[in-house]
Amino acid sequence: MVEHANSQRRRRRRTLSVLAGTAVAVVAAALAVGSVPFARAEASLVPATSDGWAGIVRDEVTIPMEGGWVSKGELTYPRGAKGRLPTVVLLHGSGKNDLNETVDTGATPLEQVAQTANHQGFAVLRFNKRGVVDVGPKLSDNPAFLYPAKPYEQVVRDAAAAVRFAAKSSRVDTGRLFLFGHSEGTQVASNLAAAPRTYGIPGPAGVVEMGVVSGTPREVVYYQAVGAGLGQLHDEFDFDGDGLLTADEVTKGLLGQPAGTAQQLRPLLLDGVHDDKVNSRLDANGDGKLAIDAEVRPAVEAAAGFAKYPNLTNAPKGFADYLVDIARFPTPAQDLVHYHGSVLLLNGQTDIQTRVRGAIVTDAALTTAGNRDHKLITYPGMGHFLNVTPQYNPAEANPDPVVLADIGKWLARHR
Repeated sequence: MVEHANSQRRRRRRTLSVLAGTAVAVVAAALAVGSVPFARAEASLVPATSDGWAGIVRDEVTIPMEGGWVSKGELTYPRGAKGRLPTVVLLHGSGKNDLNETVDTGATPLEQVAQTANHQGFAVLRFNKRGVVDVGPKLSDNPAFLYPAKPYEQVVRDAAAAVRFAAKSSRVDTGRLFLFGHSEGTQVASNLAAAPRTYGIPGPAGVVEMGVVSGTPREVVYYQAVGAGLGQLHDEFDFDGDGLLTADEVTKGLLGQPAGTAQQLRPLLLDGVHDDKVNSRLDANGDGKLAIDAEVRPAVEAAAGFAKYPNLTNAPKGFADYLVDIARFPTPAQDLVHYHGSVLLLNGQTDIQTRVRGAIVTDAALTTAGNRDHKLITYPGMGHFLNVTPQYNPAEANPDPVVLADIGKWLARHR
């Protein structure tokens, strides 16, 4: 049986990747319903254009993996290309992603990257993650495929299986094999690049990372679930910067916010009956103001259940196991220092899921390690998908054409 994507998405949560919650909704959801606030942003549909495949051959493939799982995918390459080609293997963000990394808005980030690489003369391998049986994504109902015992390690091992599959293709030049990772995929790419023999893969000729993971899983999840929402209150509500919210500041801060977010926050931060007063339930010292860090933060932390980390309140099945498992593996900043090939790091400056500081730290680590071919590009006003979007109410969309052009130029120089 296959369960349709819409019902699956309601149960799906993403961490260290394409977890696209608005920060305002983080605070609202936590205070309102006491759940882990992994809310999704509302965004307009950004469809992929079919003409991006013009001149490209699309070969359907099946990739055998451990435990009887077989992943469907595509090996794409320029029509008329002869001989073995430089090849990119695309590695998704976390969650049950299909080969395009299709998100709820209809955006298909990895499809866009694949087309970009194909038009630069590269072959590209895309594949469904374990448990995903079709685009959408549509998922298997087999728990063994959806909830492996070591969920992150299985992701890495599956990625290695995909690389080995690519290396066996008559279209692929194993000496010019590149890894491209988005979000969780940046850590996967780094783990593979640092220890190719461990995973039985050829040493990659280059690594491209978009939305670079940094910090411990707890740090990342804490910021996504708590810190980003509080950050928005500081940045967009606290007009005088004193760390305290008056009723007037809350009222003004709500202006221009998405309707759903404003409807959630108004009764939570304000009295509800008298909008000229803050919510007394949060105003512990009764001074008529809400201290963002002293009074709002504890409520959000308690609602999220961080005292019981990794067993967060209302977290989806397998989430705690994932957090424990991924913590065993090095981050890009820790692992890429053992890799001496070419590296391109890309990050939005207003990414609230994998913050830009992680990419900067990773790039600095490469400099210290003596890597002579690494480049960091950060993009103002862009979020986790490298699209222009509001910082605290990010929309899931395809990467900006400027970003795709930078990827294409870098690949062309390294092919």
